[in-house]
Amino acid sequence: MCKIFTRLVCFLGLVLLTNQMTFAQNITISGTVTDKESGEPLAGVAITVKGKARGTLSNEHGDFKLIITENVPLVLSVTYVGYQTIEQTVTGSTNDLKIQLEAQAVLGQEVVVAASRTPERILESPVSIERVGAAAVRESATPSFYDALVNLKGVESSTQSLTFRSLNTRGFNANGNVRFNQFIDGMDNQAPGLNFSVGNIVGISDLDVESAELIPGASSALYGAGGTNGTLIMTSKSPFKNPGLSFSYKVGMNHVDNLQRSASSFEDMSLRFAKVWNNKFAFKTNISYIDASDWQAQNYNDFNRLTSSYKVGTRATDPNYDGVNVYGDEINYMYTGIPGGSPLNGQTVSRTGYNEVDLVDYAAKGFKTSNSLHYKFGRGLELIGQANWGTGTSVYTGTARYSLRNFKIGQYKLELKGDNFFVRAYTTQENSGDTYQATALASLINEAWKSSSTWFLTYAGAYNAARVAGKNDADAHTAARSAADVGRWLPGGSPFETAKQQIVSRPIGDPKGGAKFNDKSSLYHGEGMYNFTNMLNNAVELIAGASYRFYDLNSEGTLFNDLNGNITIGEYGGYVQVAKKVLQEKLKLAASGRYDKSQNFDGRVTPRVSAVYTIAHNNNIRVSYQTGFRNPTTQNQYIDLAVGGGLQIIGGLPNLLDKYNLRTQPAYTVASVAQFKASAAAGAPNPALLQTYTFGDFKPESVQAYEVGYKGLLTNKLMVDVAYYYNSFKDYILQWDVIQANPTTADPSGLIATPRRFSTVVNSPDQVNMQGVAVGIDYKVGKFTLSTNGTYNDLVNTNTTLVTDFNTPKYRFNVGVSSREVAKNVGFNVVYRWQDQYNWSSTFIAGNVPAFGTVDAQVSYRLPAYSTTLKLGGSNILNQYYATSYGNPQVGGMYYVSIVFDQLMK
Repeated sequence: MCKIFTRLVCFLGLVLLTNQMTFAQNITISGTVTDKESGEPLAGVAITVKGKARGTLSNEHGDFKLIITENVPLVLSVTYVGYQTIEQTVTGSTNDLKIQLEAQAVLGQEVVVAASRTPERILESPVSIERVGAAAVRESATPSFYDALVNLKGVESSTQSLTFRSLNTRGFNANGNVRFNQFIDGMDNQAPGLNFSVGNIVGISDLDVESAELIPGASSALYGAGGTNGTLIMTSKSPFKNPGLSFSYKVGMNHVDNLQRSASSFEDMSLRFAKVWNNKFAFKTNISYIDASDWQAQNYNDFNRLTSSYKVGTRATDPNYDGVNVYGDEINYMYTGIPGGSPLNGQTVSRTGYNEVDLVDYAAKGFKTSNSLHYKFGRGLELIGQANWGTGTSVYTGTARYSLRNFKIGQYKLELKGDNFFVRAYTTQENSGDTYQATALASLINEAWKSSSTWFLTYAGAYNAARVAGKNDADAHTAARSAADVGRWLPGGSPFETAKQQIVSRPIGDPKGGAKFNDKSSLYHGEGMYNFTNMLNNAVELIAGASYRFYDLNSEGTLFNDLNGNITIGEYGGYVQVAKKVLQEKLKLAASGRYDKSQNFDGRVTPRVSAVYTIAHNNNIRVSYQTGFRNPTTQNQYIDLAVGGGLQIIGGLPNLLDKYNLRTQPAYTVASVAQFKASAAAGAPNPALLQTYTFGDFKPESVQAYEVGYKGLLTNKLMVDVAYYYNSFKDYILQWDVIQANPTTADPSGLIATPRRFSTVVNSPDQVNMQGVAVGIDYKVGKFTLSTNGTYNDLVNTNTTLVTDFNTPKYRFNVGVSSREVAKNVGFNVVYRWQDQYNWSSTFIAGNVPAFGTVDAQVSYRLPAYSTTLKLGGSNILNQYYATSYGNPQVGGMYYVSIVFDQLMK
């Protein structure tokens, strides 16, 4: 069989070689490219054979030389940013080809696909959409293009680590944002066990970004469940269009002021190589690596978990101190029934905790690779096999702070696409590596040293002794803690470090106590789409598609309720979209509908209708109504996790509620338990203050989104984009805490002595509404581009009895100025970003996030003759520390120099 296959390959190769020798000939084409008006030579102009991935770039003198083997006559395509693309017919070899390009305004001329799943100019999109192209990626001032996405209109983020940023638009931001979808080359980039994307850990490297298109707001009608707050679609470069070798090396520093730690260097390296054979077969490979010291979470404010609010106090002044980024101090005890009328009666005391810096791994590292094979058949068919894989160490904020050590995600795809269709299948494989939870780690270190029962007894005895000796209450508490903490294991010491390593190596649920996750969940997805427009002779635009998804959850009981075997979830859906231009093609009407079904929930229909009216050339008004929904995430459904401090996080499905008797025994609201405990501390416990919580049906969340907007060129150099939007959520899914006494009895006295706290997910009984305005202005003046955008977001007409975690500043704006060539071969980019203060609420913590402003800037110098660009830049260059969400690290300045060699060895 092997010999037959070898002979067949040799025979086919001989046929192809003979065919090439018979019909093609060697051609040498050289010449010069200049500006038509000024006559100045243009460097970096792309000269390619039309329809094929063969070409070259002009040098600093505008000269180029192209040696190819092709049939003649052939057509050259000549493209350059800011100039009109032209085509030049060549009948044979020539050494003096003169090409002149004419400058044009480029604002609003980008073509986008994401908004309608069909190509259209961004000016004519039926919904708001933002786009970042390869040129913008090169000019970004931030260390990576992914970090620069926050400069797009309406984009917010929650930065949990130097390598982990969650994106969001139009309210309800979150650390792990399950309402925001992220796709890479058609693959949903979410981690199956988390249901959100882990930043750009397994994303596209800067060298390989072709475009990133972002749809703010709902997008379920075309992209399925999720994406109620936005969808980001990233596309990598084709090896056929972008062959050659590219290399980037970036080195810099952060922590330059020694505030969080001593100054630290970072390195970021990327390599891309793509090769084409006979315009039929191509491959590409990408490798990226980053090594840096992470930002550190050092918020030591005192927090009241019963009321989810800030309180005044420190470890020295508050016996029940619970620091935001201090863990292990969630364990507390209310002393009652102490003989002799001790002043300690009714007081709550917490254990001494450990700071986050002593628990998590702040080595921000990442390695990722992307590889693909491409084969072109006749009639526009292309077969693609692609493998993306990434691993990294980072920190994620969920119900606690999680140290993601050696976290791994792999995505593997097979796709066949043509001019009018695609069909693809892919799988996502997640491996939590050595990930562990910081709160559980701190609590278990304390328990390994001294059990809580022993510690609290020691504390009470020492406190009473101090009071008998005549000390006041504050001094007695200080003496009691000193006595209880005698011999406590300290960070850096051998007992502490030994216990830490043992605990993080044992899985959660281990009888000896462990903090490690063993999540190896996976996702399998298949989908297809067909565009029937050509079959209908362009009478209408008609597309249809369908998809199927299968989750296989496997955490070995460390995250999900899956000790007895893997949990599987099946989902399927289909959609149709029809569009037509009327009124002399001035008005484009479109309607789409999608049906989705998950095995645990009823099916959902999500329609969308839109209209775009051209009021003048390059000036359009858009109106749309669309719906979105999201199924409860895999964790919303099946999580079963003890996180320390007596808190158990569970999914909202009936089987988990029943596991803990939450539907048969009283579960009380946190606020009412706080009132009851206050009455008990005052000596008159009043059970009438307690309010039970009744669990209803658990359902998917849906949103109705309305938008009206204008986008147009007021002149060839001034583009304006304005939108008003209103979103109304039904069955909004949110985290909800309840407290239960002994699960086998209804006796409320157990709420004082042995309370059990549960955090689960429920649907809001009320409608949750928000509205907003987004404005963007771009103006080209000479060689400069001035850009500004701003957003307003706020809750409206919302009378909800539950917390909605809006987590969004009311006002935010960006202002930037840039030039691709302010002087010969010199470019720059400066962006100022500001956002208002706002309240942040999450399952981890709640508090106020102060307003902040930050500046990113870069200056670059091109060496066209060497296909090289040098860049000096930085993010937050004024080094004004800020946090994007409460309980997350303060982010300082990063400064770097980089060198990029682009598309050598074509």
